[in-house]
Amino acid sequence: MSRIRLSRRNLLAGAASIPLFSILTKPGSAAEFSYKLATGQDPTHPVNLRAQEALDRIREASGGRLEIKLFPANQLGSDTDLLNQVRSGGVEFFNLATSILAIFVPAASLPNTGFAFQDYAAVWAAMDGDLGNYVRAEIAKTPLLTVSKVWDNGFRHITSSTREIRAPEDLKGFRIRVPPAPMLTSLFKGFEAGAAPINFNELYSALQTKVVEGQENPLAITATTRLYEVQKSCSLTGHVWDGYWILGNKRAWQRLPEGLRQIVSRELDRSALDERNDVAALTNTLRAKLSESGLNFVDVDRAAFRDALRKTSFYRDWKDKFGEAAWAHLEAVSGKLA
Repeated sequence: MSRIRLSRRNLLAGAASIPLFSILTKPGSAAEFSYKLATGQDPTHPVNLRAQEALDRIREASGGRLEIKLFPANQLGSDTDLLNQVRSGGVEFFNLATSILAIFVPAASLPNTGFAFQDYAAVWAAMDGDLGNYVRAEIAKTPLLTVSKVWDNGFRHITSSTREIRAPEDLKGFRIRVPPAPMLTSLFKGFEAGAAPINFNELYSALQTKVVEGQENPLAITATTRLYEVQKSCSLTGHVWDGYWILGNKRAWQRLPEGLRQIVSRELDRSALDERNDVAALTNTLRAKLSESGLNFVDVDRAAFRDALRKTSFYRDWKDKFGEAAWAHLEAVSGKLA
């Protein structure tokens, strides 16, 4: 099995790109504010490439007053650990998937509702519109806040080291890792799969040792973390869209003067749009790259999976949990679900 060589050049191929800034400061110079941004993604993932560009621009635009250091790949802890750290202020900024944020802010998983979005046009209409504003407001009721537009994780697909998942019934009894996210656990339980919540930093070994048979993630994650090395097939279910919020600790955010806050949000927004383009471009190229590395792709009828889910209590249960007002924001874009 060949290994995919994911350099910055091929990661951003086909996407609009800008050069990385190299900001040289005078020896011994110190920033007025020194903050940290933690992520869970591999350093080669577009999240980190574009985040670093934003952080370089922030330092330059602030005249060196604000320096934010990037810590990728769960260097400072697992996703759940980091969520606690940003809540307490130990880490100032954290890039977290909406599905995992739902542990702390249940409304964050609204856009992760199974088969809610047909395509990216629907996703961005929702997340840059009323649905995204609703989720932002719910996050702001906590010690956290969102400091930029939502970034893209992508549509999630199922991979397996054993059986190929071609139809909903193939998931029955299938041992699949899911993130510690109630929505995804619930979705796969609806298909009668054996859903096992496991932190991402433990996923590769769990697949390698057959603790679970499969997992579900966007193709960019499957590629950059080499999950294809321990999986045989990928079913293009697109069962859930997932995004990333860059979360800020409120106290740390409020310590920054208003002018610096504006610079942070402006530059992170710019990189968010670049990263969205990157992930969309990768989705169009990674199937071929992953196929060359031995991963077999299975095209499925997504409507069949959605219809099977409708026959369960999944949509009714989540509508009851979210409430009528929240659910209305989702169905305004997704169409009738429950």
